[in-house]
Amino acid sequence: MFVVAGRVISVSSSSASRIFTASSRNPFSLCVSRFQVRAMADSASPPFKKIQIQRDDTTFDAYVVGKEDAPGIVVLQEWWGVDFEIKNHAVKISQLGPGFKALIPDLYRGKVGLDVAEAQHLMDGLDWQGAVKDIQASVNWLKTNGSSKAGVTGFCMGGALSIASSVLVPEVDAVVAFYGVPSSQLADPAQAKAPVQAHFGELDNFVGFSDVTL
Repeated sequence: MFVVAGRVISVSSSSASRIFTASSRNPFSLCVSRFQVRAMADSASPPFKKIQIQRDDTTFDAYVVGKEDAPGIVVLQEWWGVDFEIKNHAVKISQLGPGFKALIPDLYRGKVGLDVAEAQHLMDGLDWQGAVKDIQASVNWLKTNGSSKAGVTGFCMGGALSIASSVLVPEVDAVVAFYGVPSSQLADPAQAKAPVQAHFGELDNFVGFSDVTL
């Protein structure tokens, strides 16, 4: 089941395949630089707990906010990195309903893009399979630290990784993606093993990335 422009619709495997066709253009160039917003991070940082998570032979930082024993949500960055805005999203998500524990894994290992060129460079250098492993480790951390269930959400690049996690991370209980789809080499969304709610703009004409094609 997917949500498109606020409407809940059912999508079969065949139609899902049509939605997630690869685009010949770079969708992330649509994102607008928010230098001033990201520059506010140091002066208006929300009350996060910084932790370190181990997976395979690497360790990465993550930021946690919310109720200790609440259901967990892994919040994935856009192509900019872990900036003020993505932390703001995590705080708001942690305060929804009865409360959640939100965790942001730092997929860029401390780097943040301040303009489109930097963000493009960082995303181009991302190990996408490694990022999926970071997500899996984040979900497992939540489940071993008080969260009985854990979902994944993300925006733009993070949306693509969220959908990939529904296919590749069996521990994920649910996924909500805000535009962005994984490459066919990374994951086939039609093979999702967890419930997926995907949000796309109904009038978006960016074919294969964020358009509505049923």
